[in-house]
Amino acid sequence: MDCKEEIIDMRKPAPNASSYKETAQLLFRLNHTMPMSEEYYSILKELFGDNIGEGSYIAPPLQMVCPEKVKIGKNVFINGNLLSMSRGGITIEDDVQIAGNVQLLSNNHDPYDRMLLTCKPVLIKKGAWIGAGATILPGLCVGRYAIVGAGSVVTRDVPDYNVAVGNPAKTVKVLDPERFE
Repeated sequence: MDCKEEIIDMRKPAPNASSYKETAQLLFRLNHTMPMSEEYYSILKELFGDNIGEGSYIAPPLQMVCPEKVKIGKNVFINGNLLSMSRGGITIEDDVQIAGNVQLLSNNHDPYDRMLLTCKPVLIKKGAWIGAGATILPGLCVGRYAIVGAGSVVTRDVPDYNVAVGNPAKTVKVLDPERFE
């Protein structure tokens, strides 16, 4: 994964970025629409365009910025209360499961000039499972079929097939790759 840091000055409008107001209004509509209804899927499509794969579902409520910088693969399930700080880009590959109250953070503030955002992408690879209340920090990758335990804070990459738990998250087990696919 290319993990190049990007600095964004929030005092200047970002080119090609959705406006905060448009995103906030779409999220309000989504979060107040009957889940799994035709109208709900229509709003999801309006929010993500072609960046959400077939068979994927996001349960409300959802909070995010920059939905255009989020790519969601096929057959992804995201439970309620996802916080997606997406300015640095977030990619969720196929067959990922994300539990409730998860935070995916691809941006942070400069400690000396809080109007500057430091942005690095987040990548969650195929078949990963992110437990309830976990936090994934900017610039990190959760590997194929890896598991991040509930309440964990991921401060470094989680390799393929690893089970990482705690704050900071550490590998406690490696899963057998032959039991997948």
